[in-house]
Amino acid sequence: MKSKFTKTILLLFISVTTYAQNYNTYYQSVVDNVSATNILADLTTFEGFGVKDVGSTNLTDAENWISSRYTSLGYTDVVLQPFTYSSGTSNNIIITKTGTVYPNTFIIIDAHYDTINGPGTNDNGSGTVLLLEIARLLKDINTEYSIKFIHFSGEEDGLVGSNYYVDNTVNIDNLDIHLVFNIDQVGGVSGETNNTITCEEDRSNPPANNSASSAMTTILANSIEFYSSLDTQISYAYASDYIPFENNGEIITGLYETNESSHPHSPTDTLANMDPAFLTEVTKGALGALLEFASSNPLSINENEQNTFKIYPNPSTNGMVHLNISDNNSMNNSITIYDVLGKEVYTKTNLQTVESINLKHLQKGVYIAVVKTNAKTTTKKLILN
Repeated sequence: MKSKFTKTILLLFISVTTYAQNYNTYYQSVVDNVSATNILADLTTFEGFGVKDVGSTNLTDAENWISSRYTSLGYTDVVLQPFTYSSGTSNNIIITKTGTVYPNTFIIIDAHYDTINGPGTNDNGSGTVLLLEIARLLKDINTEYSIKFIHFSGEEDGLVGSNYYVDNTVNIDNLDIHLVFNIDQVGGVSGETNNTITCEEDRSNPPANNSASSAMTTILANSIEFYSSLDTQISYAYASDYIPFENNGEIITGLYETNESSHPHSPTDTLANMDPAFLTEVTKGALGALLEFASSNPLSINENEQNTFKIYPNPSTNGMVHLNISDNNSMNNSITIYDVLGKEVYTKTNLQTVESINLKHLQKGVYIAVVKTNAKTTTKKLILN
């Protein structure tokens, strides 16, 4: 829905070194699995549905494809929310991943999938496939907050689907929303140097949530620079599906391409006029940010902290490792081992201060060891060679 002619760009450059947010090696290990091949294939499929305006068979075909993709990934809470207006009847597609600590508090990451006057491969096939790729990688990773992946329809007719969702779900169900993270037109411009993404924050009146939005957008910008090759700049939110949430008093942030394409809302909004490599980098940064926002498993690694345990040899060449817990007064100590996708592969409770652990059943690779004592939770990377 956005147009490069609808606003004067005000940009603030943010340096990640200004903030206390730390690079997280576990998040990077998840981000490294973002697939450029998947993204290109999904963009091609999305484009193949043609013009996806509300009321069209093409939009229904795209809706069925998106829904079936989540089902094939193993998501079971896939809901179609119908709404009707002058253009016809359409559906918001709502997928919920339940959090382990705050199951009733939600992070919403959204993108619209309707288009006008063209296939909309950038506006907003780019956001659509970004959500699909992130959902693929987060499927089996625990997150503290619940996540709703929402594909809105009716955006091009005036944010109809997102307004309907706020009025008929957020307010009716008194939904507890931690953050709304909007993705709209992030596909880049073919032939240009696409090395910067714009992170968008709330600067609206009344300004009650502006500082919270600014803080979240700073985290987003930092994450983009930590986990992708892109630079960032910060501007203000406008004319996309986060606006109904903003008007409802929710905390919002978002992403939008910095080099703005001239093709949206036309027959030439196609893959040929985009930069899929740029979209891949945006997806990496967005995934890193979502992991930060949702606080996935307690796997945040800071190798410089004063550790409460030592694990050795590391790397281990035979699958046997030894654990030494430095706090002799701790009780109910435990260790949990996760693979790089966040799956729990080993756990042991009631540890002694010195333990030998047999991990010979695990494949060679990088793992995350999480030790919990009375005092704290500490993590360390573990390599099995």
